[in-house]
Amino acid sequence: MASNEVLQAFVQAATQGSFSAAARKLGKSQSTVSAAVASLEIDLDVVLFDRSSRKPTLTPAGHVLLQRAEQVLEASSRLELAASQLSQGLEPKLTIAMSDTYQSDRFEIALKAFEQRHPDLELECLIAECEDLIALVQSGRAQIAFIEKQDTYPPDLTGAPVEERTEIALFAAPTHPLAKLKNIPAQTLQQHRELRLASIINPTETRPSGRVWSAPSYLMLMEMAQLGFGWAPIPRWLVERFGGDHLVELKARSWPRSVAVDALWSRHHPPGPAGSWLLGKMLE
Repeated sequence: MASNEVLQAFVQAATQGSFSAAARKLGKSQSTVSAAVASLEIDLDVVLFDRSSRKPTLTPAGHVLLQRAEQVLEASSRLELAASQLSQGLEPKLTIAMSDTYQSDRFEIALKAFEQRHPDLELECLIAECEDLIALVQSGRAQIAFIEKQDTYPPDLTGAPVEERTEIALFAAPTHPLAKLKNIPAQTLQQHRELRLASIINPTETRPSGRVWSAPSYLMLMEMAQLGFGWAPIPRWLVERFGGDHLVELKARSWPRSVAVDALWSRHHPPGPAGSWLLGKMLE
């Protein structure tokens, strides 16, 4: 049976689009990734990639087996999580990192049950966004994170969908020039300053063109919008709870947007028994 390391090489080569990109993602040499994929093809007696062009592309069989490989890796990660719960003693502290995108009735209910189950365990909650959340989990600073769903995660992390969704809309101060407009096109939005979320570790990675102010939290963006400095995409629950009458929702095309949320944990620093229990409640 293929090892997780070999399956990771295959999955990353497929999702990253090349063996060299997969090697960079996994921190390995290109020859190691190529050899791992070749050995998997021999073991399965199936050609996974068409190598006739400059970049390898998945064969029809490769597309089918990619889904199976991802399922095996996810099952393996869940097995490791269960083994951690069974073999380790109760952790003295659990750190959860959350995005302000996510306001969850499920989490509040789970937390009340968690407090009854582990009254002496220290619980720490951190607020972060985007890459900062990922970095907290990768480093082991946080054992669990709840993050706006990303297209891909680093290979050492496992993401699983939480049933609840959230909604992000565009907001500005009532006195902002955009506040009285309807069906606002993207070109009109670009003529005014955007207040944009930016992570601490990669503050300019996704910076758009035009006038932009940025901050690492939605609460800071909301305060800047209330002061009339620009318009901002902000989770609706945050504005409803803390924005009061100081913000109005902009009637812009393609907004508001429904956002899926993932639970995230590390295969290298998995949650202990208490964290695993809470994670299981959130994924029920």
